[in-house]
Amino acid sequence: MTFPPGFFDRADDGDDAAFYGPPRLVQHIDDGAIAAVGAFYDEIGVDGDVLDLMSSWVSHLRTRPRHLTVLGMNAAELDANPMADERVVRDLNADPTLPFADASFDTVVCTVSIDYLTTPVAVCAEVGRVLRPGGTFALTFSNRCFPTKAIRGWLAADDRQRAAIVATYLREAGAFAEPVAERRESTDDPVIAVHARRLTR
Repeated sequence: MTFPPGFFDRADDGDDAAFYGPPRLVQHIDDGAIAAVGAFYDEIGVDGDVLDLMSSWVSHLRTRPRHLTVLGMNAAELDANPMADERVVRDLNADPTLPFADASFDTVVCTVSIDYLTTPVAVCAEVGRVLRPGGTFALTFSNRCFPTKAIRGWLAADDRQRAAIVATYLREAGAFAEPVAERRESTDDPVIAVHARRLTR
């Protein structure tokens, strides 16, 4: 897959910090999708030292890991996350680097947020750097978003194409084994999951 000119543009290219400044203590997917995401994270074994990327006040994990770091845009939302052990405020569109040492985490998750990244391959490469060899990067998404902040290529795609887009990000990052993409059973909003293991070499 190649990304054409304008793929990563957004309708609202204004300051993300201003857009995400007001806390939104709401669910961004409905109950059936939340259950499906939690079941998926349980199935792949999200445990140990975990980074929840582009997080908020809920991490969608059924089981609390040994140590959970949440990274997101809004300090009030992160402070309200009851599972979090460590909280980091960071705008990955302004700076895609992750403020963690190499091989810091066993698992990284990203829930219903990958569609907002304007340099997603750079962020995925950073995830590869901070993951321990053999660790998992797991991404889930649905069909809901803030349309003015999602990239244009995402808005133009269907669920199958979006899974292919995310898999391409992981391949181009150069740190992962072949990604696995699947549609997860949900009684409400659709849930698509993509995950890949950090290469051990």
